[in-house]
Amino acid sequence: MKEFLNVAVDIAREAGAILREGFERPKTITYKGEVDLVTESDRRSEELVVSRLKKLFPDHGIVAEEGSGAAARTKYCWHVDPLDGTTNFAHGYPCFAVSIGLVEDGKPIVGVVFNPVADELFTAVRGEGAFLNKKRVRVSPVEKLANSLVATGFPTHLRKKSSNMEYYWQFTLRTHGVRRDGSASLDLCSVACGRFDAYWEFGLSSWDTAAGVLLVEEAGGTVSDLTGQPYRLGGPSLISSNGRIHAELQEVAASIAARVAKDG
Repeated sequence: MKEFLNVAVDIAREAGAILREGFERPKTITYKGEVDLVTESDRRSEELVVSRLKKLFPDHGIVAEEGSGAAARTKYCWHVDPLDGTTNFAHGYPCFAVSIGLVEDGKPIVGVVFNPVADELFTAVRGEGAFLNKKRVRVSPVEKLANSLVATGFPTHLRKKSSNMEYYWQFTLRTHGVRRDGSASLDLCSVACGRFDAYWEFGLSSWDTAAGVLLVEEAGGTVSDLTGQPYRLGGPSLISSNGRIHAELQEVAASIAARVAKDG
């Protein structure tokens, strides 16, 4: 397992150097849809990560955001977001990361998230704890939702069909506040190291969460879907927390879901 972790760390740092260089230069931006940005740095970062993984682990599958992976059905599969937080990156907001997660038979076993601007490297191996720059981290001790700081995110497409604004409103009323930083992997890392007490979002892809989910769990936190069922990569909803406020989060989420369904 250490071999996988060391490789992921080295590759994440290489890709992070590409992003850091690109962040400081004028950016070439294209669109995958009406509002979904792609930068040249996305592509360069993904090309590097995927080429390295293919060379070192030719029998492994790879699922990457920009589509250059090889998503074969194998025991081991890497889930790669070469630039999580592209919109932030494109606008000069320094909240973005490289996220690399290794999944064995559908279960994350290695996770690396690297923020090259802050020089923060989050790492985890199943059963061995979560770390920030080699120092062990744990989730927060907050016991009540009312005393918590939480985070969420919103989709870049189909915004008008998203019900998350209702969740945002209700959780804002019931907590110290809700943050929206625009990088799912870093939001999960913030739960893992106690900066946030919880984070929820809808419609995330496997490359958004494979590394971060493992980090939360290894830091002592809890991850599920909004109904309390086990979270599966690429599932329709995710809620992560320090574990202590998870039941309360689910109760509130259930009441919101019922209200949204009633209002149609």
